[in-house]
Amino acid sequence: MNQAWGLRQMFPALAALRTRDAHVSEHLRADQATGLNQGVARPRSRAITVAGGKGGVGKSTVAVNLGMALSMAGHRTMLLDADMGLANVDVLLGLTPARHIGHLLDGTCTLAELIVTAPHGLQIVPAGSGARRLAQLSNPEHAAVIRAFDELPLPPEYLLVDTAAGVSDSVAMFAAAADDVILVVCDEPASLTDAYALIKVLSRDFGVRRYRVVANMVRHAGEAKHLFEKLSRVSDRFLDVSLDFMGLIPHDEYLRRAIRRQCAVVDAAPGSRSGQAFKQLAGAVDNWGKPEYPNHDRIAFFGGQAAMEPDLEGMGWAR
Repeated sequence: MNQAWGLRQMFPALAALRTRDAHVSEHLRADQATGLNQGVARPRSRAITVAGGKGGVGKSTVAVNLGMALSMAGHRTMLLDADMGLANVDVLLGLTPARHIGHLLDGTCTLAELIVTAPHGLQIVPAGSGARRLAQLSNPEHAAVIRAFDELPLPPEYLLVDTAAGVSDSVAMFAAAADDVILVVCDEPASLTDAYALIKVLSRDFGVRRYRVVANMVRHAGEAKHLFEKLSRVSDRFLDVSLDFMGLIPHDEYLRRAIRRQCAVVDAAPGSRSGQAFKQLAGAVDNWGKPEYPNHDRIAFFGGQAAMEPDLEGMGWAR
């Protein structure tokens, strides 16, 4: 896979998106220039990919609840369902979007027009389910989706990207385009082997060196630490990467009930063990240091911001 080639051969729909939103972008740049002259500006958006290697580890549940927890904490948060063709974020939240990523790529709507608002202001960018075309997107089309976020009139503070299972080109491309990668694992041998395979591909082919690990569906902290240590030992031995233990999500009947009710447990049962765990994860994200932004030769979410925004560390977010 040659991402540089994909960027040069950008899907034609992206050109249409840029043309349709040109007037919005000009207004945005003018507003930013005015804000900078007055000493006030937004910090750069932070893109976080939630990946899992293996299906069934609860990756989408983690992405939905983490996004909801960040939104409930007052952060402008967006969640991109990047499981093209098998999307389920909308199902987990009981939403019925009228359009999906396919309409963006066809040039029939902008990214801003795709957004569906969930409870507490969490913004969802839906992908289609059961659409063969979306399941077979090319690398230039994936690149077009990533670059479309440059055109948002009001970018989020946090963008969570819920990827598909496996080690496909789409998973690797979305993960490599983010500032951070959260890796969800559970107590299954295949979960750890597939997580290791994903780390190997991302580190070897895309230079992604740091991963935040969440142990999902565990019984206690000891089990979570054991899972992390098993993955960390083999990664430390064979790969040049850094793994950080981010936290755990316990087995919780309240979480199962929330999934059946198509809502986030952090909203439906905030005092439950899982609800509290997701709040702790959101707090951890908010306390991360400044990210090591992707290299300029890599396709990246909000890559255009680097060209038009200065270093805004320490400047406040207008809420």
